[in-house]
This record gives sequence, C-alpha cells and structure tokens, in this order.
Amino acid sequence: MGPGATRRAAEQLRRAVLAALVAVALTACGILGSGGLSIPEERTGVAPSETSTSADPPTGPGTDVSANPAPSRDPVPSAAPSTASTASTAPTAPPSASPPSPAPPSTAPPSATPGTAAPSPSRATPRPGEGIPASWLGLDVEVLPTTERVVALTFDGGSSDVGAASILATLERHGVPATFFVTGEFARRYPQTLRSIDAAGHPVGNHSDTHAHYPQLRNAEIRDDLAAAEAAISAATGRPAMPLFRFPYGDRTALDIEVVNDAGYIPFRWTVDSLGWQGTSGGRSAAEVTQRVLESARPGQIVLMHLGAHPTDASTLDADALPGVITELRAQGYGFVALDELVGR
Repeated sequence: MGPGATRRAAEQLRRAVLAALVAVALTACGILGSGGLSIPEERTGVAPSETSTSADPPTGPGTDVSANPAPSRDPVPSAAPSTASTASTAPTAPPSASPPSPAPPSTAPPSATPGTAAPSPSRATPRPGEGIPASWLGLDVEVLPTTERVVALTFDGGSSDVGAASILATLERHGVPATFFVTGEFARRYPQTLRSIDAAGHPVGNHSDTHAHYPQLRNAEIRDDLAAAEAAISAATGRPAMPLFRFPYGDRTALDIEVVNDAGYIPFRWTVDSLGWQGTSGGRSAAEVTQRVLESARPGQIVLMHLGAHPTDASTLDADALPGVITELRAQGYGFVALDELVGR
C-alpha cells in the first residue's frame, strides 16, 4: 500500500470514529433514535390550522360567544384572571331550573363546537363583574335556565315610544310582567314613558346609549356608552338598569361580553325575534308575529318585541299582536316572568 492509499485509509477511519462518537452523543441526548439521525422536514411557513368562527351573532337558543375570536383592542382595566363560563356552562338557575341544551349556531350566538377563546395578547383578562355570579359570566342568555313553562316578554326601545301606551295597557289588563331594554337616547327623549314603565312594576334594562355596534368600539368607548345610558335611565326611573343589558342589534364578540360583564351587566339576547319591527311594509302582520312566538314557545323562552312604530308605515305590530300572544301562550299552559326575578335585582 502506497503513502496515498495509507492516508485515505487513515482519513476514512478517522471519519468513522468521529461519526460513531457523534452518534453516541446524540443518542445520549435523546435526539437520535434507533432509526438513525432524524432531520426535521422543511417548513412551508404555514401556521397550524385554526378553526375560523364567524363574528356574526348566533340565533340558536342557549349559546354563548366564548368561542368567538376576540378583536385586538385596548386592555380591560383589571388583569385578574376571569372565571367566565365557557360555552357549555349554563347560568345558575332557581332550584327548580335546569340549564338549556346548547343548540347549533345559525346566525347569532356562535360556533358549532363552542370553546374558550384565548385572550388577545394585546389585552388583559378582565376580573368578573362585581356582584355577578360566575355562572352568568361569558354568556349572552338566549333561553332562561328552567324547565318550568314560563316565558319572558321583552321590549326594546330606541327609536320611538308610539306603541308603549298600548303595550303597558295590555300587560296591566292581563296581569303580565315584562322587561324593557331602552337606550340612553330613548330615556332622554321619553322620560315620562320610562316613569310609566317603572310605575307599572316592570324592570328597565340598559340597551346602550346610542345603539352603536359594540364590536366596532374600543373597550373604553363601550364603558362610556354603558355609563351614559345607565345615567339617563336611572335619572328617569330612579332605579339602576344594572345588571340587565341587551346588545344593540344583538351584535357582539366574546370580548364585548367580557367588557360588559366587567361593567356589572348580564347580557340577555332572545329565543325568538317577533320581527314586528319589519312592519307591514316588510310583509309582516300581527297574526304572523303571534305565530312566530307561539311556534317557538318552550320553557324559558325569551321573546324580543319593540316599543316603537315602523319609521315609514307607522305600524305597531308588536303592540297589536301582544294580546293574542299572551292569551295563546296561557292557553298552552305558560306563565310569564320578568328578567330581574332571575338575577335577584
């Protein structure tokens, strides 16, 4: 063997020894398995897949929005961890009540498989709203947690109070309680109507100050809006609207619910929208309003109706349909409840 062959043999032996030493070291660190050195595949730069969730509010009963992606906004003032319920948690009910079964979403309270959304890195998790039981947090209640045949009639007030006198007269005549959600603008424009509602014994909840889309507002703007409405309502009735709240348009995200909870409110959505607000020009009638409510009747149903008249055709279909709604629901064995009875206000 010549000098060149000897050097090549020595180099090969050196490499073999070095490779063996490296293999021993990698095996000791757990990097090398029995199949040899594992080299990760090249990444394509695609992030792990995420399930997208529509930001549109749902319509199925018993759904919350804790699975909705939270927008990046300003931090909520307290950084204490929230104990908000996940989508599968129903609010605490009276002893006889049982939680509703979550229904699949269609257009409003979201996600086919609800879960808990992680807080956006740009904000802190708010502390639970003062005085609100943890079991009510993170929810936009669509069905009351009860097996009893009771219905909650609710009326929103924002544009006008044309139907208010008729609605109050019907409720008094039939001895039925109801819950009213009004904006701060409504309270400032129609303080006497609010005093009449309060004098009749019906609770008045907060429906925002100007009926803005909350997902488009920053957290501080939401808090200011809630405070302005609260001041206007309490000035008219002499009572707080808190903790009753309804989102304008039913439009909200999981973050909006957290901000509202942190301000001391429990959001209440609806099981059925009567659609009386669409008016006769929208192809609706009082008979159709009544039918929509009756067809969706169930224990814990929350019915959404409105106080005002249609802005162009001046119809007041909800006020017109109310006597029949009450009579027919009673014929089916239903009673009526105001929302303040559930939250102990």
